[in-house]
Parts: sequence; C-alpha cells; structure tokens
Amino acid sequence: MNRWIIAAVTVGAFSVAGIDAQPAKSKRVNRAIELLADGQPIYYTGSHEGTEGNFEQGVKDAQTYADYISYDMEHAPFDVKGLADYMRGLAKGGPTKSGHRTPAVIVNVPVNGTDEATVRANAWMFHQVLATGVHGILLCHADTPGAVRAFVEAVRFPAHGGRRGVHGNTTASRIWGMTAEEYGEKADTWPLNPNGELLLGLKLEDKYALENADANSKVPGVAFAEWGPGDMAFSLGVKGQNAPQMQAARAKVFAATKASKIFFLNSMNADNVVDMIKEGVMIGPASQQAAEIGRKYTKRTMPW
Repeated sequence: MNRWIIAAVTVGAFSVAGIDAQPAKSKRVNRAIELLADGQPIYYTGSHEGTEGNFEQGVKDAQTYADYISYDMEHAPFDVKGLADYMRGLAKGGPTKSGHRTPAVIVNVPVNGTDEATVRANAWMFHQVLATGVHGILLCHADTPGAVRAFVEAVRFPAHGGRRGVHGNTTASRIWGMTAEEYGEKADTWPLNPNGELLLGLKLEDKYALENADANSKVPGVAFAEWGPGDMAFSLGVKGQNAPQMQAARAKVFAATKASKIFFLNSMNADNVVDMIKEGVMIGPASQQAAEIGRKYTKRTMPW
C-alpha cells in the first residue's frame, strides 16, 4: 500500500513540475525558425519608433506574446550598447513560455542595399549588431542582387563561405547560452543551412528593389522578404495601398517569394489574419489578439 501511495505522489509531483513549474523544451535557439520549420506562421511585435534599448525593458519583453521582436535601428539611433543591454535583459528575464532562452530578435540595420559596394562598406554594422546576440537582420531597400549577396556574405562565417569575423562570438554566445565554438557553428543562415539559427530578410520596398524582386529573392541565404508599402508608395509616387500600382507591387514581391520558396511578410490584424494565412503570408506584425486567432486557426501547439 505504501509503495502505491509513494508512486502516486511521485507521478503527481512529476506532472506538476512538468506542466506547471517547468517551461516547455525548445528544439532550437531561434523560436521563429523552429515555428517556420514546422509550417507555422509567426507573429512579431516592435515598432518603427524603436524598441527601448535597455536592460530593464529587455527583462520585461522576455515574456512577450510574440514569436520575435523587431528591433528598429534604421530610423532609431544606431545604439549598439543599448541593443547589447536589451539582449542581456532578455536573457535575464527568460526563458520564454516556449522554453527558449530569449525571444528571437531581428534588427532593422541602417544599411541600404543600393549596391554591392555600399553593403560591403557598411558590413561592420551587421557585425556589431550580431555580436550582441540577436537572431536575424533585415536589409533595408534591398535593391540589387549584388547588394543582397554581399549582405549574406557579411553575416556568414568563412567556414560557410562568408566574411564575418569571429571576435564577436564570445559576447553573442553568452546570450545564446553556449560556448563561443558552439555559437560559431550555429550562427549561420537558415534555411540555406538547415542547422542555422539566423534569419535574414529583405525589404523590397522601392521601385528599384521591385524591378529586381525575382533575382533578389533567389539569393541563397535569404529566408523572407516584405514589400514595405510605406516606402513603396513614396517610391512609386502614389498614395494609398489600394492604388493599382501598389497592388501590382505587392503581387510581384509575393510571387517572387513563392518562386524562390522563401517566406512573405505582410501586415495583419485580428480581422484579416486568417485570410492572410490562407493566402500564404507566413510572417507579420500582429497584436496579441491577432496572434492568438492565427495560432488557433493553425492549431499551433507551442505555447507563447
């Protein structure tokens, strides 16, 4: 009789610890990649006014509902120390409810992909941002294939055909919770490297990028692209997303991502998130309400 009581208590304690006390176990460092690899749409938070780059805000944001945090340095200050403090705060406030050490963080870096030379001259910005332990980068105004190729090379290590130096591995690896050597193996572009943990995206957001949308999207190492309606409208000289030129631009970028088998990013809300998913949109900025509707529709099992 005592043995059965002990067994029941042990099973009950394990159940409580496994369900209530312990966070879920993650398969990867980058939650966004883990979900995309499982065919699940992902939802991000953040703003073009810039995420607060400080330790305390990072601690708070570690429990975000979102699958990744968009950190703006394109139109907000290029403050690498603030970003580093923020990443340390995320690590302090983690793990997430999904069992990841931190939420994934993707940074808009203030480098315009106008041409290859421009990207190569400003590659130091990618290196400094990656050294803080972020999980991806967006190339703004990704206009030419040469610029996109230079972008991918700047992010990858020489062992993978890139040009990134290794001296930022120590600081980045602390955020990822691993050794510098392990970081050097995992910090590569996905899905080009199936074991990579970095997401690279393109902003095909002006008439020049639009002209090269097909070629830009086909560059190996890129995982997703967006059409940037705000800047696209300025570039095309039109007002409103419903203008025929705007709808044609969105359709062209969307088609390019499909042809290249990369993911398409588009704005979404609680009223249209299901329709967006049905259309094939896999990444989008979304409120908590919209994210919950989308997760329910796709029967996602991963907790926040």
